[in-house]
Amino acid sequence: MAVHAHPDDESSKGAATYAYYLDRGVEVMVVSCTSGERGSILNEGLATRPWAERDMTGLRRVEMAAAQAAVGFEHRWLGYADSGLPENDDPLPANAFAAIAPELSVRPLVHLIREQKPQVLLTYDEKGGYPHPDHIRCHDISVLAYRLAADETYAPELGPAWQVSKLYYDRIFSYQRMQSIKQLLEATDPDSPLLATFAEMGRWMTESPYLATTQIPAGAFFESRDNALLAHASQVSPDSAFFFWPNELQQQAWPYEDYQLIDSKVPLPEPVEGEFENDFFAGIDSDVLSEAGR
Repeated sequence: MAVHAHPDDESSKGAATYAYYLDRGVEVMVVSCTSGERGSILNEGLATRPWAERDMTGLRRVEMAAAQAAVGFEHRWLGYADSGLPENDDPLPANAFAAIAPELSVRPLVHLIREQKPQVLLTYDEKGGYPHPDHIRCHDISVLAYRLAADETYAPELGPAWQVSKLYYDRIFSYQRMQSIKQLLEATDPDSPLLATFAEMGRWMTESPYLATTQIPAGAFFESRDNALLAHASQVSPDSAFFFWPNELQQQAWPYEDYQLIDSKVPLPEPVEGEFENDFFAGIDSDVLSEAGR
């Protein structure tokens, strides 16, 4: 189960991973905390602009359905309102997702975890990946739900307690990944005009610690990821930074999507320096998988 703040986050942060596991017969559920109705139109060539200006909520639900079809995961809405991105310390809109106390907004996610019984939960770190209030709140309720769903004394009306086995944070966008792509391009095509695009990648090209513990070998499914991204046409234009480099280049330089293991309720082998886990289900025995109906 992957918990995201808005529709389109699931496509930019893990769609190739979901396609990889679906191809292997694993059930994948994406949860969108909000409907993204306060998102700006980020595609100047959007064919459905009049629709977006009239009914962004409706359009983004249609776009989400198209992204879901492109990859094949199951999907649920938590039903919260998009908080937008307030500026200059402006207050959050009334009843927006990030304005609701986590102990209240966590309840539908706990219910969903207990109903679906996932072995693995994916979400963002405490900074939300970037400091959008909905991303930070998504982190808050995901981590809280990971704990509360397993607590038999908490809200029994939400279903029988269920212990998720492993919790991961998304670490897909990293300096190390971008440097690997850049270095391969410099080595194989030093005159490529694509090299100039790296100057535009400010946030991604800032040197930072590499926190990933887990590399999912999802490179063969980058096209599925791109199709899902393009389905969110109001938010992702065909000439956006997501599509600067050919998938063939990415598959050679960094054929993974990266995650950080934050907590495991199952015993794991001692990590070997320089080696990465390559399967979310490592350490989860067949009895646990069978109990969840997988």
